[in-house]
Amino acid sequence: MWRNKLTLLAMPALVLMVLGMMILPLPPLVLDFFFTFNIALSIIVLMVSLYTQKPLEFSSFPTVLLMTTLLRLSLNVASTKLVLTEGHAGGDAAGKVIESFGHVLIGDNVAVGIVAFIILTIINFVVITKGAGRIAEVSARFTLDAMPGKQMAIDADLNAGLIGEDEARTRRAQISDEANFFGSMDGASKFVRGDAVAGILVMIINLIGGLLVGMLQHDMAFADAARTYTLLTIGDGLVAQVPALIISVAAGIVVSRVGTNQDLSEQILGQLFARSQVLYVTAGVLALLGIIPGMPHFAFLLMALIAGGLAWYSEQNQLQKATGGVKPSPGAPAGATPGTAPAAPADAPLQEVSWADVQPVDPVGLEVGYRLIPLVDRNQDGELLRRIRGIRKKIAQELGFLVPAVHIRDNLELRPNQYRIQLKGVDVGMGEAFVGQWLAINPGNAAGNLPGTATTDPTFGLPATWVDSSLRDQAQAMGFTVVDASTVVGTHISNILQSHAAELLGREEVQALLDHFAKESPKLVEELVPKIIPVGTLQKVLQHLLDDGLHIRDLRSILETLGENVQRTQDIDDLTSIVRVALGRAIVHQLFPGENELQVVALEPQLENILMSAASGKSQGGLEPGLAERILQQAAQLSEQLEMQGINPVIITPSQLRPMLSRFLKRSIPNLRVIAHTEIPETKTLRIIGVLGANN
Repeated sequence: MWRNKLTLLAMPALVLMVLGMMILPLPPLVLDFFFTFNIALSIIVLMVSLYTQKPLEFSSFPTVLLMTTLLRLSLNVASTKLVLTEGHAGGDAAGKVIESFGHVLIGDNVAVGIVAFIILTIINFVVITKGAGRIAEVSARFTLDAMPGKQMAIDADLNAGLIGEDEARTRRAQISDEANFFGSMDGASKFVRGDAVAGILVMIINLIGGLLVGMLQHDMAFADAARTYTLLTIGDGLVAQVPALIISVAAGIVVSRVGTNQDLSEQILGQLFARSQVLYVTAGVLALLGIIPGMPHFAFLLMALIAGGLAWYSEQNQLQKATGGVKPSPGAPAGATPGTAPAAPADAPLQEVSWADVQPVDPVGLEVGYRLIPLVDRNQDGELLRRIRGIRKKIAQELGFLVPAVHIRDNLELRPNQYRIQLKGVDVGMGEAFVGQWLAINPGNAAGNLPGTATTDPTFGLPATWVDSSLRDQAQAMGFTVVDASTVVGTHISNILQSHAAELLGREEVQALLDHFAKESPKLVEELVPKIIPVGTLQKVLQHLLDDGLHIRDLRSILETLGENVQRTQDIDDLTSIVRVALGRAIVHQLFPGENELQVVALEPQLENILMSAASGKSQGGLEPGLAERILQQAAQLSEQLEMQGINPVIITPSQLRPMLSRFLKRSIPNLRVIAHTEIPETKTLRIIGVLGANN
C-alpha cells in the first residue's frame, strides 16, 4: 500500500523539486548531487531507448523529454546563481562537478572549452534534434494518413472472424496511440531545441555577468575575473549539454526505430553484418588501400583483417543454420547431411481444406459503398457507429434482449452511395445515402418542391429529395422532415431489426438472456430451465411474442406461466396464448398507453363463425379466396382510417382465432394488431369503433 502511495507522489514531488530549484538557493553539494542525477537519468533514458523494440514501448518518452529539459534548465538557473555569487571564491565555488568538467574535459584552456561547447550545441541543435523532430513529424503524418486503411483492415479481420472484439479494440487503441506518440514527439522536440538556445544564452549571460560581478563587486582584475568565470561558465555549460546530447540521441533512436521483435543491437548487427559477401568486398577494398604507398598500412590492413574475419564467422554461422547444426562432410555440397543424399527441392504441399475455410454468416450485416465509409470510420468520428450503438441499446430496453452486433464492411461492388442491410447473409434492405446532404421527406403535408435528387425514403417509402445542407432550413419551413445521411441509414437499420426481432432471437441469445436473468432470480431459472421448460420451447414462445410486436422484458411472468402449463400442452400456439393472457396488462398498456376505454375493431358474427370453423379444422379447404381477399381489403381500409384519426388499429377476437388471424393479416398490414378477449384486464372497458366483415 505504501509503495503505491510513494509511486503516486513521485512525479508531483519531482516537478515541485525542479521548480523549487529555480527559486531556492542550493549549496554546492546539493547541486553536485542533482548534476550527477541528471547525467544518470540521461544514461538510463538512452539505455531504455536502445533496448526498446517498438516506439510505443516507451510511450512516456515525450513526457520524460519535457521533464529532463526542465530539470536541465532548473540546474542552469541554480548553477548560474552560484557562479555569480560565489565564483570569486575559486573553481569549486559552484560544486565539484562543474569544476571537474571545467578542468578535466577542457584542461583549463578556455578557447578549447568554448569551441567544445559550441560544437556540442551545434550537433545537438542542428543535427540530432532537428532530424529527430523531422522524423517524428513525417511519421505522425504518415501514421494519420494510414489510419483509415488500418482501421478498415481491422474491421475486415473482425467481420471475417479472424480476431475477436477484444483484440480488435486493442489494435485500434494501438493505432491511435502510435499517432499520438509521434505527434507528441514532434512537439517535444521543440523543447530540446529551445533548451539548446537557452544554453547559449545562459553561457553568454554567465560570461558577461561574471566579469561585471568579479570586477565591480569583488575588485578582481579583468584577467583573473575572465579566467575564473569563463572556466566556471564553460564547465556549467558542458555539464548541461552532455546530458542534453545524450537525451537527444535517445529521442532520435526512438523515433527512427522500425517496430520489430528485436532490440536495436540485434536489429543492426543482424542486418549490417549478416551478408558475408559484403564484408569480403569491404575487406578487399581496405586491403588494396592499405598497400598503396603513403597510406597508413597498419590501420587499413588491420581493419581489412577484422572485416575478413567477420565475413568468415558470418559465413560459418549461416552454413551451420542451413545444415541444422551438423557440419557437412568434405566434398559434400553445402547444406547436405552426412549419410544422406541431397534432397531435391519439392513443391510445397497444398493445404488441406478444413473447417476454418467455412465462414459463418453474420446475423446482421451492413455493406456500404466507398463514399459512405466516413459514416462508419471511427477515425473520422463516424456518426453512424454511435447511432447503431444507440439503436441496439434502445431495442434492448424496449424488447428485452440484446440483438446481435451489426458487422460493417465496405463493398466495392455497390454503387458509391449505396448501402445494403443483410440478415444471416440475405439482403433485407437497400438504399442510398449522400454524405454531406440532407434527405427532405414529405410526410404528406409539405408544400412546394425542392431542387435536388428525387428519391423515396428507404424505410417507409415516402417521397423524398436529397438536398444540399444550405436548403435544410428552407425544407423544414416548407413542412418537410429533414434528416442527415446517418439518420437515414440508422432508421432503416432500426426498422429492420425491430421487424425481424423474432429471427434474431436464437438459442445463443436466449441462453444469454437466461444467464442475465439468473443473476436476479437464480432459483427460478435453476428450477424451470431446462428441467421443466426446454430451451427450444422457450425460444419459440419468445419468438412468437416478438413476432406479435410484444416485448419480452417480463421474463419472470413468462417463465412462471410456462412452468405451470408446459406439462399440459406442448403446442407453441397454445403456450403463447396462455402467456399472452398472463401478459395481458402489459399488452394493453403497450397498445393503449394510459387509456381505460379501449377503442377496438370487432369481427362480424357470421365472419367470426366462418373463421372459427376454419381454425378448428371443420371447414374443408380453409377460407375461400374471395372471402380472404375481402377481409384483407376491409382490414386495410379500417387500418388506414383509424391511423388517419390517430387511433392505433387493433382487432379483438376470441382466443382461438387470434394466432391464425394475426398471421394472416400481418403479411399485408403489419401495423394492425390482433388481441384476444381473454387478454383484456377487468379494469378496462371496450368500445367498438369498427366491424370487420360487415357489408358496406
